[in-house]
Amino acid sequence: MSKLPVTKVAAAHVAPVYMNKSATVQKALAIIDEAAKNGAELVVFPESFIPGFPVWAALWAPIYNHEWFKIMVENSVLINGPEICAIRAAAKRHGIFISLGFSEATEVSVGCIWNSNIMIGDDGEILNHHRKLVPTFYEKMVWAAGDGKGLQVVDTRIGKIGALICGENTNPLAKYALAAQGEQIHISAWPAIWPTRKPGVHNFNNLEANRIRASSHCFEAKVFGIISAGFMDQTMIDCLSKDADQDALEVILNTPRAATQFITPTGEVIGDTLQNEEGIAYATFDLNACIEPKQYHDIVGYYNRYDVFDLAITRKRDVPARFVDDISQAKIGCTEFDQKLISDE
Repeated sequence: MSKLPVTKVAAAHVAPVYMNKSATVQKALAIIDEAAKNGAELVVFPESFIPGFPVWAALWAPIYNHEWFKIMVENSVLINGPEICAIRAAAKRHGIFISLGFSEATEVSVGCIWNSNIMIGDDGEILNHHRKLVPTFYEKMVWAAGDGKGLQVVDTRIGKIGALICGENTNPLAKYALAAQGEQIHISAWPAIWPTRKPGVHNFNNLEANRIRASSHCFEAKVFGIISAGFMDQTMIDCLSKDADQDALEVILNTPRAATQFITPTGEVIGDTLQNEEGIAYATFDLNACIEPKQYHDIVGYYNRYDVFDLAITRKRDVPARFVDDISQAKIGCTEFDQKLISDE
């Protein structure tokens, strides 16, 4: 059996240029360049890096967020648009793999957007395109539900890579779907803050919750993990604070900040950890370290009971409609009798 890859990975613990897709893409390109120069073979960006996470949905009731939503839609990007094309070109130019979180627009609606993540190969090709299955809590007022098409693990020269977005890492079936494909590197993408209450009133602890969820998957699936969290800089704070009352300002300033870090297949933290400062975190993954822990618990191998548990996963892209425009397509799905009637016509 040949040795598994050893690879240096990078996670961008950085803020977007908030709600500005063009400027954020330029920042991403500079980060990709720096990570590649430092020897990283994979660079990961946080949830909704382009154009930023809609924290405003947590701060005010929906009736006050129409203008924010319009700005978010305007700065969401098409999967085949110039912003993604620029990131793909950088991947090819540097020969580096890229995982990117972004708010995705669609050509069939001016108001439908998704919380999406793409994995780009070192040749610039899109290896996987995932839309978050279920927007979490107040995110439902911003993003549409995704589908199972993106529950894919991509087999690359640096290992088998999978990714889930934020709260999806709380879904044991979504995590198992990736583990069952031989995942070796798991990317979990998170926002800088995720407020649920005023600080001091038993708020959701973003820092601990992210670490627990990511570490549990690494331990259960015996994979390396990248916890890729966003960063909230002063520009983002200023944007959110301009119309904030005292309660909202307290939430913005005092909600726990997420951290970016790396996890081993036994759940330990390795490499750099970044929380309160912006930068690029690095770690080295030796995938051979995934083997020994599998001897203890291999949940997609001998440590399972397929006669007891039976899981089916539908991986298809949701579309608003299927159009049949000619008679050859109309035959698809017909009975033999129906097809004879069509051909007789």
